[in-house]
Amino acid sequence: MLARTLLAGTVLLMLAHPATAQEPLATYKSLSPELALDLARASLADCRSRGYQVAVAVVDRFGGTQVILLDRFAGAHTVSTASGKAWTAATFRTSTTELNAVSQPGMMQAGIRNLPGTVIIGGGLIVEAGGSLVGAVGVSGAPGGDADEACARAGIDAIRDKLEF
Repeated sequence: MLARTLLAGTVLLMLAHPATAQEPLATYKSLSPELALDLARASLADCRSRGYQVAVAVVDRFGGTQVILLDRFAGAHTVSTASGKAWTAATFRTSTTELNAVSQPGMMQAGIRNLPGTVIIGGGLIVEAGGSLVGAVGVSGAPGGDADEACARAGIDAIRDKLEF
């Protein structure tokens, strides 16, 4: 009888104090258009210094396009590929190289390769500031995803001091 009374009392206390609700508004960090353009320019410049003609796309934390730069001799397909890499990195919150590794045929996450808009090729990196995702960059047109990723990483490194805002 005592156990039932204690249980009933506990349940009543839980009902009297509902779980804390989430705040109705959220705040988040995002890249300014100027910083997104700086990132794209730095990535493009690094690829040019390596002799690559590429497209660079920068998206916000939600995958919305902020900047697209296309070098004059880059292939027409590079714009959609760079955009897809940036979108994929932002929405999955990880690099496209890492996604490639965990989504090989026969692996548990292989199905993500079939989702509309995903581009699971190296060259898409997330951009973080103060531990928060603020966007992503995608590069396409260099000879291989590892070279695309190196240009993207150089772009992030070039603006790193501006990311702590």
